[in-house]
Amino acid sequence: MKHKGIIAGAIGLSLGLAGPAYAQNTEQMLKGTAIGAGAGALVGAVVPGVSTGNGALIGAAGGAAYTALKKNKRYYRDSRGRQYYLNKDGQRVYRR
Repeated sequence: MKHKGIIAGAIGLSLGLAGPAYAQNTEQMLKGTAIGAGAGALVGAVVPGVSTGNGALIGAAGGAAYTALKKNKRYYRDSRGRQYYLNKDGQRVYRR
């Protein structure tokens, strides 16, 4: 029971601290958490000694942390076919 409290605390801490710092939207955060939980539950079912519940909690924390730290860049193409994304000032940054 003590382990579940520690894992739940880690999930809350990763979502609470990492999410707002990188300004991901809620839909992406929940999607990453759900994918991580599913993968963790699968690992928990296969690996001996790890329950599916603990695997899901650990996977959810990992998925949330990965999603929060991932940089979201949407690429566009100009009239010459070169790829670029818009930075926070609205300027084009071309891919090299």
